[in-house]
Amino acid sequence: MLDKIRNHEQYEAIMKMIEKYIQKATKGGGFHSLDKKDEKDLHQLTLLANDFEKQSLRQTVLDLSLNGIVQNRLNEMNINQSTLAKLLNITGSKISKILSGKQEPDVYFLKAIHEKLGIDGNLLLEAIQ
Repeated sequence: MLDKIRNHEQYEAIMKMIEKYIQKATKGGGFHSLDKKDEKDLHQLTLLANDFEKQSLRQTVLDLSLNGIVQNRLNEMNINQSTLAKLLNITGSKISKILSGKQEPDVYFLKAIHEKLGIDGNLLLEAIQ
């Protein structure tokens, strides 16, 4: 079983699993009809879903900076900045400087982020204004 939900696709899969347990409990006349294993699995799944929902809400509300947008996408893809550097074919130090605000992002960087990470170009442009 997963230890953490990292993206929306995993979240949707977990929610479908939870729904199956709910249907099984409903057919059995209530949650008391679930065996211990099912009860434990359902509990774990609901904790995972709850943690993901809290984290998603926190990220959605808090950070629309370039750093926040990119870091959120890196978390969803489960990659780090050095992997991103290889993916974009630029140095790790350049990425670090841009995301920390020490260097302005250039067109090449923004285009690469848009194409390789699938981040909306308008969102990126709004973040740097």
